[in-house]
Amino acid sequence: MIEVRFHGRGGQGAVTSAELMAQTAIGSGKYAQAFPSFGPERRGAPVTAFLRISDKPIRIREKVYSPNVVVVLDPSVMKVAKVDAGLKDDGLLIINSAHPAESIRRQYGFKQKIATIDALTIALEILKAPITNTVMMGSLSKAMGVAAPADVREPLLNRFGPTLAARNQEAFERAYENTKVEG
Repeated sequence: MIEVRFHGRGGQGAVTSAELMAQTAIGSGKYAQAFPSFGPERRGAPVTAFLRISDKPIRIREKVYSPNVVVVLDPSVMKVAKVDAGLKDDGLLIINSAHPAESIRRQYGFKQKIATIDALTIALEILKAPITNTVMMGSLSKAMGVAAPADVREPLLNRFGPTLAARNQEAFERAYENTKVEG
């Protein structure tokens, strides 16, 4: 089972990312669950979402405390939350950043492998908005091999409709092609 924790800010799509990745996994014949963790926060407040993907039924119904992967949609969250808390020693941090992994490692002291993608630039260019959810989905898919670009077409179409789905598909594919994974 792959367990993923998403960190973002309200309105950036962390919850949507987890839900769409779960739908994609289910559409590929896997088992999945996705759910958020937040209270009455407002747009811009830190938000956490969780995702599990497995080849077997998932019986756990609690937060992900020891993720294999942490996805950071907004790098400013790293200043207010310990995003690597509980991350497995052989885990992976996927971070929305134009900075190289070694620079991020020096600044925050992360021990695990790091993947980076300049998701904000891609979102602004393609989606014309600072919403990085589908960009980060592409990065997660590339880094972990959990979905190919063709796998997300139907979930994106169901969620966004034809016009927005096409742009989100393009954002996903750009991230899938450009994610840099250490090692």
